[in-house]
Amino acid sequence: MRQPKRRTGIRATAYLFSFVVILYVVVFMNTPYIVYQPGSASEVAPMIKVENADPEEQGTFMMTTVSARYANVALLIASVFNANAEVVLKETRLQDKTEQEYAAEQVFYMNSSQSYAVQAAYHAAKVPYADVVDYLYVFSVPAAASKGQFQPGDKIITVKGQKAADPAALSALLSANKVGDKVEVVLQRSGKEITEQVQLVEVKDKEASAGRPGFGVVIGAVQKVEPKEAGKAVSFVSTDVGGPSAGLMFTMEIYNRLTPGDLTKGHRVAGTGTIDAEGTVGAIGGVKHKIVAADRKNAEFFFVPVKNYDEAKAKAEQIGTRMKLIPVSTLSDALKYMEEQPVVTP
Repeated sequence: MRQPKRRTGIRATAYLFSFVVILYVVVFMNTPYIVYQPGSASEVAPMIKVENADPEEQGTFMMTTVSARYANVALLIASVFNANAEVVLKETRLQDKTEQEYAAEQVFYMNSSQSYAVQAAYHAAKVPYADVVDYLYVFSVPAAASKGQFQPGDKIITVKGQKAADPAALSALLSANKVGDKVEVVLQRSGKEITEQVQLVEVKDKEASAGRPGFGVVIGAVQKVEPKEAGKAVSFVSTDVGGPSAGLMFTMEIYNRLTPGDLTKGHRVAGTGTIDAEGTVGAIGGVKHKIVAADRKNAEFFFVPVKNYDEAKAKAEQIGTRMKLIPVSTLSDALKYMEEQPVVTP
């Protein structure tokens, strides 16, 4: 009489074990793939503050994003039935970077994009400005660096109690020390300041060059743009998005607030494209996903870099959107187009 109960218990245990294994494989086990899908089309106005801004803005400028998720088995299965999903190998995106280093790089690109957007808008609005280094930023932490003290995404606030203006100034500051010395470094990580006693390692600018004391991490300088005209300062709220592709739409929003009148003319305007200080619009990735995101938010116009136009047009035709695509190569192209649009009447 006891044996059937024992068999039932064994079967129940086996079923439970199988369920746990299947759940782990489908939901928790990593795969070597990333799934790209349409992200969001978000108004940029709440992300930007401009002193003494012109208040007229009946329409909206929207930045567009791509959703990129490291795939589990469940997501890979779902993507088979999603016409807007794109599956790629993780290494295609990361190349030789870690996930943390890639994320830090994208934050840096976003910060740089914002600086360029301010410069381009100031230039177009004829506001004089100065470009200065805001802080030094850690891209990656190679094996030779002090592990655990630096992390990708750290901001270097001070070194030896001093603010380093740029990477060259940091090298000059550390030149008074020797390899093996410890120096005090104040970092900002996830919004909090931490202090580390960092041991200097030997750094070579070129393979054949003499070594010098340094941190052994890859560092970039984040720029800050300061107007020379009072009451024209521009600042950004955290966007929680990485990459440089919102540059054009940031610039158009800033320009609209710096100048009289409403550039939107009451329209819903989306777009994508990098920007530089002179207003050149550069190509981006994932435009086919951004077209879908903009269409879902009922955008009327979509500004797209000239080099991305063919791919964008093909996707627009595939989904049957009424949204009009406008290829641009410069900020002036986009501004001219909007200035020629009729005002939407309520």
